[in-house]
Amino acid sequence: MGEHFANYDSVLILSHFKGHAMGGFGGALKNISIGIGSTHGKAYIHTAGVTTESAELFDKLPPQDHFLESMADACKAVIEYKGAGNMLYINVANRLSVDCDCDSHPAEPEMGDLGIFASTDPVAIDQACYDAVVNANDPGKKALIERMNSLHGIHTVEAAAQHGLGRREYEIVSLD
Repeated sequence: MGEHFANYDSVLILSHFKGHAMGGFGGALKNISIGIGSTHGKAYIHTAGVTTESAELFDKLPPQDHFLESMADACKAVIEYKGAGNMLYINVANRLSVDCDCDSHPAEPEMGDLGIFASTDPVAIDQACYDAVVNANDPGKKALIERMNSLHGIHTVEAAAQHGLGRREYEIVSLD
């Protein structure tokens, strides 16, 4: 999709919110940065600007927070290019496994579904999903919280907020 990104007037970022082996969790911000990036762009983000060569990626992994900040940097570039008013975000928080759909053998979910979140703010939607997991009355949340926190996943949200891409404060409006 990245190659044709300039052809689109608006973009809907549809994400399956769940754990991720490198980012802690994946939601709107991960999918803006990694999902839209080219193969070389993905390598550049994962190595925090060290290389664009995917064959070198795992030999040049940066400190975790540098990678997470690099994802926020890529989000900033995409949102500034397309215009914040031309983007909408939907996170589907179901089948909440510790592993992303990109994992060839993801772990089965241990926690129940939380629902569908939508926003015009990519920071708020990822923060709301993270908070929904942490605050859930579901004993199965333990593994997902451990994955998110052990990799400092919320730091992408923090860095994106510092870039002015959105706000960590939000209001949940239920459409029951």
